[in-house]
This record gives sequence, structure tokens and C-alpha cells, in this order.
Amino acid sequence: MNHPVELGKGGWPGDGPGDEPGTVQDTPPGAGRPPEETLRQSETARAALAALRTEVAKTVVGQDSVVTGLVIALLCRGHVLLEGVPGTAKTLMIKTLSRALDLDFKRVQFTPDLMPGDVTGSLVYDNRTAEFEFREGPVFTNLLLADEINRTPPKTQASLLEAMEERQVSVEGTARPLPDPFVVCATQNPIEYEGTYPLPEAQLDRFLVKLTVPVPTRDEEISMLQRHASGFDPRDLSEVKPVAGADELAAGRAATRAVHLDPKVAAYVVDLCRATRQSPSLQLGVSPRGATALLATSRAWAWLSGRDYVTPDDVKALARPTLRHRVALRPEAELEGATTDGVLEGILAHVPAPR
Repeated sequence: MNHPVELGKGGWPGDGPGDEPGTVQDTPPGAGRPPEETLRQSETARAALAALRTEVAKTVVGQDSVVTGLVIALLCRGHVLLEGVPGTAKTLMIKTLSRALDLDFKRVQFTPDLMPGDVTGSLVYDNRTAEFEFREGPVFTNLLLADEINRTPPKTQASLLEAMEERQVSVEGTARPLPDPFVVCATQNPIEYEGTYPLPEAQLDRFLVKLTVPVPTRDEEISMLQRHASGFDPRDLSEVKPVAGADELAAGRAATRAVHLDPKVAAYVVDLCRATRQSPSLQLGVSPRGATALLATSRAWAWLSGRDYVTPDDVKALARPTLRHRVALRPEAELEGATTDGVLEGILAHVPAPR
């Protein structure tokens, strides 16, 4: 079985296969070389975003692949669902990333008593002017950490739907735009179900990627303990320096949109998504929105790898993080021990990639 490329393993972001045989590398017919200034901005942005991993590593050990996924989401203006057991530095990672990106950051702890207005903001009566004025909620930021999003009822979860999709908040019929960039990073615990409200499929589909945050390896955990023994304080982020910002993200997005997609690779993306709809192990397959998401993340991965074209290996590398939350196992498959990642891996092995 041909296993998909692991996201973020090796160099930045993944030392993709590049010019290996069997990958589609056609240059778009008649395409001209981009202007020198555009190329310079693209290279500067890529170098700045590559430096993020070094800055995040100052506080978080062994989560390179997750940081890669977060950067890809930022390049695609997409949202991220982080899943991992407590104590794997999910919150610390997002806080460090926002500081290294020099972006505005807010955190909301989702609890059963949290109301929609606590997230989006609400109208408040001003006694001095005898008028209602809008008081912005924490959603008006660049990077919003929705901590333990599955601990709040569906009504409050749904308050993020418009913000995530339309990048605006409507209160009393007035639409208020959110800052740009705006990215939601939501966390949830995969093993605790008591007192939780699982996200509905419609909201899951609005997350660009779902990243699993693993427990560090033995060597990484030893390194982490040595840091703490030397006086490391996870609440002190003074050593983390801004290495990129909104300008670099904008240049990176523009360069990502210019990455060439061969028609054969586009057909490969569609074939993978259609195969999930026909899989006997899945009761819910990937929607067309999922196909466009996989296209976007594959282009971002290709650009970060230093290429201006998408290969089938780029698609394979991003298939699991982009699609795993958009499919649902059949109960009988779940009883047999199947997992969504395992089903996706089987589909990647059986759907022929273009050569």
C-alpha cells in the first residue's frame, strides 16, 4: 500500500517529492514568468512563514506538522479544528503562533452557559445618549481561539457560522465586517463525551482542516521536561518574536492562487472525493465544498514547498487533514474498528493517481 506523504515531516513544510517520476508537472500553456517584484514578494513571504516553525518551537515541542497545517489554513483563509487530549499544548500553540505572526488574538472558553452574544457582541443601551450601541465580541479579531467548542450548546456554536463563512456578524439586521485576516482555531477533546455537544456536519464542513495534535514522542517529552527544569514558563512568550504579518500572508495568498493546477490533477481531486461517496464504510462522503478545500490546501502546500504547480503527492499529503472531518463512518464499520483516516488511506491507495 502506498501511504500518503506525512504532513510537515522532514523540512518545511514537507520536502515534497518535487521532480520525481510519475507526477504531473506540466507548465500551463503560454504562461509567462511572473514579474520580478511579484517573485521577490513571494520568496520573502515564503521565508517569513517558514521562520514561524522556529518561533513556535521556542515554546512548543514536536508539533511541526500541526504548525504546517495552521499556516496552510492561514494561506487559504480557512478555519482549523484542533483535536487532541488535554495537555498537548493546543492553546499555547495558537497563542505562540499569533505572537509570531503579529496578529490580534482573542480566546473564548466555550462553556454550557455561554450565549451567542458573548461571542459575536450585542447591543448595549447607553444611558448618556439614550441609544443602543454595538459592543464588539471577541470574534472581532484576527485569530480567534474557540477553546473546547464542543462544550457549548448548538445555539452558541451556530453563532460562529456566519462569521466563519461570510466573515461578518449581523446584529439587528446590520452586517458588521470582521478584520482581515480572520481565522477560527477551535479545539476539542476526542475522548471526553459527557457534557459535550458534537458539532453538526454543516459546521464541521466549514472548517478547512482538522488537525490531530499527538502526544509528543519520548525524546520530545524528555526535551520538554528539560526545558521546564531549566525555568521555562509557558505563560512568558517574550522570547517569541514577530517574523511575519498580514502583508506576508497577503503575498502568500496571492502566490498560492497563482499555483498551476493541471486538469489531470483536478480530476484526481474529484475522483478521490467521489470515491468517499461510494465507499461502503462511509455513510457520508465529501461534499463539493470539500473538493474545493482539498484543491486550496494542495496549492498552498505546493507553494510552501517552492513549486508553482500541484502534484498528486500534494493532494495525497493534504487529503486526510482536509477530508477526515467531512466524512462519517457507518455504525457497522465503526464496530469493526474502522477509522476515517484508515478509510481515506484505503481510498488513496485504490484511486489511480495521474502520471
